[in-house]
Amino acid sequence: MNSNEQRWVLGLSSLGSLMVALDALVVAAALTTIRHDLGASIAQLQWTVNAYSLSFAMLMMVAAVLGDRWGRRRTFAAGLALFCAASAACALAPSAAWLIAARAVQGVGAAVVMPLAVGLLGAAFPPERRGWATGIFSGVTGIAVLSGPAVGGAVTEGLAWQWIFWINVPVGLVAVPLVLRFVPESRGTARPVDVRGAALISLAVLGLVWGVVRGEAAGWTSVEVLGALTGGAALALAFLAWETRAAAPLVPLSLFRSRVFSAGNAAGFLLTAALYGAVFFMAQYMQTAYGSGPFRAGLQLLPWTATLFLVAPLAGRLVDRIGERPLVVGGLLLQAIGLFWVSRGADHYSALVLPLVVAGCGVSMAMPAAQSVSLSAVPRPAVGLASGIYSTARQLGGVVGVVVLSAVFAAAGGYGSFLTAFGRAIAVGGVLSTLGALAGLGIATRSETGAARPELVEERG
Repeated sequence: MNSNEQRWVLGLSSLGSLMVALDALVVAAALTTIRHDLGASIAQLQWTVNAYSLSFAMLMMVAAVLGDRWGRRRTFAAGLALFCAASAACALAPSAAWLIAARAVQGVGAAVVMPLAVGLLGAAFPPERRGWATGIFSGVTGIAVLSGPAVGGAVTEGLAWQWIFWINVPVGLVAVPLVLRFVPESRGTARPVDVRGAALISLAVLGLVWGVVRGEAAGWTSVEVLGALTGGAALALAFLAWETRAAAPLVPLSLFRSRVFSAGNAAGFLLTAALYGAVFFMAQYMQTAYGSGPFRAGLQLLPWTATLFLVAPLAGRLVDRIGERPLVVGGLLLQAIGLFWVSRGADHYSALVLPLVVAGCGVSMAMPAAQSVSLSAVPRPAVGLASGIYSTARQLGGVVGVVVLSAVFAAAGGYGSFLTAFGRAIAVGGVLSTLGALAGLGIATRSETGAARPELVEERG
C-alpha cells in the first residue's frame, strides 16, 4: 500500500473514531435539557446514555468478524452510514423512548465503525510504522472522549441539544463516499459467522453490563442485579465452552494463550475504566468547585486533553523504537499519580494544571501502546478480530469505570458532599490505573520479541 493510500486510511479511520468516541459522552451535558424537552424520567435519562454503550459493547466482536469476511472498507462505510442515520433519528426524537431506541441503533453503528477502523489501520501499516499510526489514531480518539461533555455543553448552550446529533450527518455524507473511493479493501481470513457464539457473548455482555450499570440504583443484592450478573456469568462460561468446540469460533481462544495479547487487553480495559470514570466527573467538578459553565469547564480541561494531541503521536513513534511495555506501564503509573493528585482537590484551579498534565501525558503514552501490542501479538490476517476483542474490552472498561466511580461517589455522599465524594471517586480511578500498570508488566519487551512477531500476508480485496 502506498503512502497516499495510508494517509487516507489514517485520516478516515481517525474521523470515524472521532465521531464514535465523541458521542459516547457528548450527551451527558445535555441531559437536563433533554429531560425538560421530552419529559424524561431519571431512568430514561440513564438509558439515553447506557443504550449506546450496551449495543456498542455487545456487537463489536461480531462486526470485526463480518468485516474480515465481507471486506473491512465496505463494512466500515456501512457502519458510518448507519451511525449517521441513527444520529438523525436521535435529533428528530419526539419522545424519550424514541431517543433511547435511536441511541441503541447508533451504538450498533459505532460497534461496526470502531473495530473496523482499527482493523483498516492494522492492514494498511507495516509493523515498523503501525505504532506511529495508532498513536495519531489514539490521540484523536482520546481527545474525542475527553472533550465530549464540553462539546455537548457548548453545542447545547449555543444551538440546541438536537445539534449534538445533527453534526454527525453532514460529516457522514462526506466521509462515506471518500472511504469507498480512497481506502483500499482488505480482508482477514474468511470464516463462517459463529451465530451461536455471537448470541451467547452478546447476551453475556448484556447481562454483565446491565448488572453493573443497575447495581447502585437497584441494589447490589437485589434480584435484578444478582440475576443479571449470574446470568451473564453463566452465559459467558457457556460461550467459552462453545468456542472450544465450534468449527469456526467467533473468538479463537488460542489468541489468549499469548501472554502479550492478554496483558495488552487487560491494560486497555483498566486504562479506559479509569479514563472514562474520571471524565464523567471532571467537568462536573470544574462547574461545582469553581463555578464554571460547561464551555469554560471544557477549556479548563485543556491541560489534560491537549497532551493527547501532542504526546500520543510521539508515544506511537517510541513504540516502534523501544516496544510497548515501558509506555504502557509508565503511562498508566503517570495516570495514577495524576489522578491521585487531582483527588486531593485544590482551592484554586491553577493548582490542578500540573496534575492534569501528568495524567494526560500518562494516558497519551499508554493508549497507543496498549492498542499496538494487542494488534502486533497476532498474525496479520487476525488483526480485524484482535481489534474487535480489544475494542470490546476497552468499551466495557469505560462502562465499568463510570459505574464503579459513580458507586464510590454515591457511597461517599454524592452531590450532597460533592467535593469529598469526588475525591474518593477519582482516587479509585488512580487505583484502576495502578492495576493497569501491573497488567502491563505481562507485555514482552522488545528484546524478548525481536523480529519474531507473527506477521502474515493477508488476502487483499
